[in-house]
Amino acid sequence: MFDQKFITNAMNRSAENNLDRRRLFRAAGAAGIGGAVALLSATAASARADQAGPSDSAILNFALNLEYLEAEFYLRAVTGYGLADNLTDGKGRRGGVTGGSQVPFTAGSLIQKYALEIAADEKAHVAFLRSALGQAAVARPQIDLDASFTAAAMAAGLITAGQTFSPFADETSFLLGAFIFEDVGVTAYKGAAPFIDNKTYLEAAAGILAVEAYHAGIIRTTMYALDLQAPAQAISDARDSLDGTTDLDQGIGTAQVANLVPTDANGLAFSRTPAQVLNIAYLTPESVKSGGFFPAGVNGSIKQSGGTAG
Repeated sequence: MFDQKFITNAMNRSAENNLDRRRLFRAAGAAGIGGAVALLSATAASARADQAGPSDSAILNFALNLEYLEAEFYLRAVTGYGLADNLTDGKGRRGGVTGGSQVPFTAGSLIQKYALEIAADEKAHVAFLRSALGQAAVARPQIDLDASFTAAAMAAGLITAGQTFSPFADETSFLLGAFIFEDVGVTAYKGAAPFIDNKTYLEAAAGILAVEAYHAGIIRTTMYALDLQAPAQAISDARDSLDGTTDLDQGIGTAQVANLVPTDANGLAFSRTPAQVLNIAYLTPESVKSGGFFPAGVNGSIKQSGGTAG
């Protein structure tokens, strides 16, 4: 769970005035940290009663679903197994994971070292968000790391009918699989940021966004060094075909010009709505509640992808 300092900061930033703050601290002293978290959630919910948009807990749980997916992918790639059971329970139906195996990395290769670090970060993100949410945290949904990658590769034109694609087959395939996720994670956190009310939670989300951006930069740079511009562009185009009519996504450039940091005209990272993120995760441009990497959908209140208009 969060330490006392984090809870104190969250209460300080959530209370509207000094009187509210003193009341929160008195109640926290009587109820303990667990009670403080509950009071903080109730206070934030009350403050949002007349506002539109998802709650902070809904946003963090949406992010947790994505972190489950990334953690399972990277952990299985570097160790052959996924998250421990005590990091997968919670609200909603806990699902299993299909597919995933240890990648035959070249021992001591840069790609293996990068993968090990990213796997550790993603596992830490799951633990952190679960701690932030407490009893409100959703369980890991059912995750497909097998047929979903073949479908994604087929959509990108990397394989043809009758072929299969596994990101766990070799280092190059691993990079292509990671590329499908990383840019999406960055744009998801960027898109969610304006809807987070509590400044402490916003700061935490910004910290995760920065780490995901580092991860994406590592993957994009490594792919560029290996001359994987063509398959990267194909994956980028496939993502763009799923998340609406606006041309948002960007590949890693050409042999002549690198595009390692995908930005808009102002040099800013672009955003995706949760619905757009789910279009990619569900591998469909339609408005649905399940599919692709999440065969039974995600857990939590944010679970519907967008329509063909984005």
